[in-house]
Amino acid sequence: MTRNSYQQLALTLALLFVATLSGCKSAQITKRARAEKAPTTSSEYQKITGHEQYAASSEELFGIYQKEGKYYFDIPTELIGRDMLIVNRILTVPPQLNEAGINKGINYENTLIRMELAEDKKQLVIRHIQPQPKAPEGDKLLLSIAENFVSPIMGKLKVSSFSNDSTSVLVEVTKLYDGSSKLFNNLFDLISVGGSPDTELSQIKRATAFKNNITVVSELTTKVVELRTPVYLTVEVASSILLLPEQPMAGRYLSPRVGYFTVPVSYYADAQNSITHRELITRWRLEPSDKEAYLRGEHVEPVKPIVFYIDPATPERWRKYMKQGIEDWQVAFERAGFKNAIIARESSEEINPDDLSHSSITYIASEMKNAMGPSVYDPRSGEIIQADIIWWHNVLEMLRNWLILQTGAQNPEAASWDLPEDLLGDAMRFVACHEVGHSLGLRHNMIASSAYTIQQLRDPQFTAQNGTAPSIMDYARFNYIAQPEDGVTHFSPEIGPYDLLAIEYGYRWYGEGGARSEVAALQQLLAKHTGPLYRYSEAQDTRDAIDPRAQTEDLGDDPVAASTLGIANLKRLMPQLLKITKNQDPHQGYREAGILYNALMNQWNTFIYHPMALIGGIYLEETDRSQQTQNSYHFVPKEKQREAAEFLIRESIIATDWLFNAPLLRYTFPIKSSPSGYIEQSPTLVLKNAQSYIFWDMLSDNRLIRMSENEYIHGDKAFKATELTDMLYKAVFGKSERGEALDVRDRFVQKGLVDALLQSVSTSKVTKKNSLALTDEEARFATESVRSINFNGSLADRISDAISIKRELLLRIRKTIGRQSQTKDPALRGHYQDLIIRIDNALEQ
Repeated sequence: MTRNSYQQLALTLALLFVATLSGCKSAQITKRARAEKAPTTSSEYQKITGHEQYAASSEELFGIYQKEGKYYFDIPTELIGRDMLIVNRILTVPPQLNEAGINKGINYENTLIRMELAEDKKQLVIRHIQPQPKAPEGDKLLLSIAENFVSPIMGKLKVSSFSNDSTSVLVEVTKLYDGSSKLFNNLFDLISVGGSPDTELSQIKRATAFKNNITVVSELTTKVVELRTPVYLTVEVASSILLLPEQPMAGRYLSPRVGYFTVPVSYYADAQNSITHRELITRWRLEPSDKEAYLRGEHVEPVKPIVFYIDPATPERWRKYMKQGIEDWQVAFERAGFKNAIIARESSEEINPDDLSHSSITYIASEMKNAMGPSVYDPRSGEIIQADIIWWHNVLEMLRNWLILQTGAQNPEAASWDLPEDLLGDAMRFVACHEVGHSLGLRHNMIASSAYTIQQLRDPQFTAQNGTAPSIMDYARFNYIAQPEDGVTHFSPEIGPYDLLAIEYGYRWYGEGGARSEVAALQQLLAKHTGPLYRYSEAQDTRDAIDPRAQTEDLGDDPVAASTLGIANLKRLMPQLLKITKNQDPHQGYREAGILYNALMNQWNTFIYHPMALIGGIYLEETDRSQQTQNSYHFVPKEKQREAAEFLIRESIIATDWLFNAPLLRYTFPIKSSPSGYIEQSPTLVLKNAQSYIFWDMLSDNRLIRMSENEYIHGDKAFKATELTDMLYKAVFGKSERGEALDVRDRFVQKGLVDALLQSVSTSKVTKKNSLALTDEEARFATESVRSINFNGSLADRISDAISIKRELLLRIRKTIGRQSQTKDPALRGHYQDLIIRIDNALEQ
């Protein structure tokens, strides 16, 4: 199989593996009824288990037996009717999938189940459960809920035998795990690769019982025929059955003021006029070991602390930084009243990785440049039960590039290809801390970094005390705003005020009254913490952000000033790329310099995009009726939008020569990695592509519609879409209007703007049903903001000013170049004639 075929398969896996939880509540069977109807002794039971009665230890959830190539579960009847969670994880994959980020530790499917015995006791019925709606005791609707919902039957297992005293039931489970059945593990269908496992090429490798879970490890093989060259794909998976608490943890309601992952819950009541839908946050069960002392305000250790084990595969020199990243959260839990609530430990031989009760940081030898912090939770309550943070080794390359490009101009130690261990280690600490935050239940908070001013981020004392943002859950990165003369020495994000509030909201213990009883106390907590330091907002589409404060990779309260300073630092670094990447090898090539050059251009592009969100931008505020003096939303002021447009024109169209004038270009072009290896790219091609996207996104229908909405509400106080197009016209076609000569750069900039307009105009006709492929592709993989405002739709697109404004700009361009099309310069004449043909064809359609 070719490498490209493997990568095609890998990308399919990376995009499509999912976790699913569905189903409804089933009727429970009482222990008494089971005991009355259970058969008595069976020689079959003794033949398989070697015992007459249930003999598994108290440290084992089930008894597990292997006999003549078959596997059996010996399930205590007291567990029949209990809620359990099937948790499936990937353990090993082919190298090509590993490089694409499909790795050990990834949890791809969780299913809530309940077992019951059929009335004839000959089958064990498996039902798929979803937590059912709730209603107050005594309400008639409670009866309706009980009678209305039934849980679907996933499957049935034949009962092999009962123990002599009928306290356990023996079932054969071989086909559940050897690839014959998809009941508990539907890997290949879920990731849309291959089909059913080939049972001849699949096998059970081991099965182990632990105190609250059992794990069966299997190798599943399928034949992938969708590719040009069919290939066999083998994946080793761990399928666990986890016993959930008999009494679910008391849930806690989500507030829009803090970002937590959640599970939904619906409430019915006889007195209500509509159903109430709430969200329960996901969080660990932290309960004080001394409740009286805790309620007196003393710091108390939890009954069960959160413990993360560091993978033995983690290089020795990085372990202390990962440990620090985990335990950095200690200060947040202290704010919530706990001490020693979160602990990092080295793994040991006593820690079995198959045991789902252990949480860990899994270190993966992979080319993937990332890390992530997922968790396994009880879908009934949101209780986090286990977490497995995935750390891909090549995230180090990404961190190195960030440190060089974001801080190398200000910090000489960071201007090196071989960074000092403590510098790179501190970056690892920051990333580990961020991912642990996810495993504690926290979502990203992309608005946090906008709370600090540009002046504060250039202040050595302020940054030493506060880092770069009020939340480590932002994508704040390193301090690219500080300039060499500022004397800043601390560049990393830290746990901040928002994080302290979020953890206190999620983990402070208020007794055992449940979610409703805590509402008032939680509202009081939030009321004490208001203002920019405590704002929350999820991520938005990078290319079409509505609120310019809630973006990724940004810093500070002024996107234009921040990006201007960031680009100034890149300009300082550009002449140094050869020096930065030089090592001691006299025969060293220039690949490292080309890789860093490509990363620099990507960083430049990131800086360019941050101010774009100001154009047509809206500040979204989370308000309630106690804050009537504050608007829920307001448009970015006109002068700020115009300033952003001027920045984009200056930095992405006019002043780009610095990207191409360094001595570096005599030796290498920008080099990017790809599935087929390293690729040298023409720097002008990289620039042209970037400019094309910038034109496209500046003139997107969504942006222009928001600008029209602003004009409708505020009139001349709004920055109008026609003002934006006029600025673009003068910047790109001003020379043509004046009859001046154009160089090759001028020509491809003009083509880029016209192409963006043509694509939009030709696909925005009234008869066009599908929107643009480019926009659709971006939207498919974008992360939606928690709160957004919809200004468009199929009808709005057709009747809005967006299309007419872009047509007017095209006609204006057509008129100008028509006057200049007979120029004596053959290259320029051909350029104008080409644009005329393109525009005429588009407008005639």
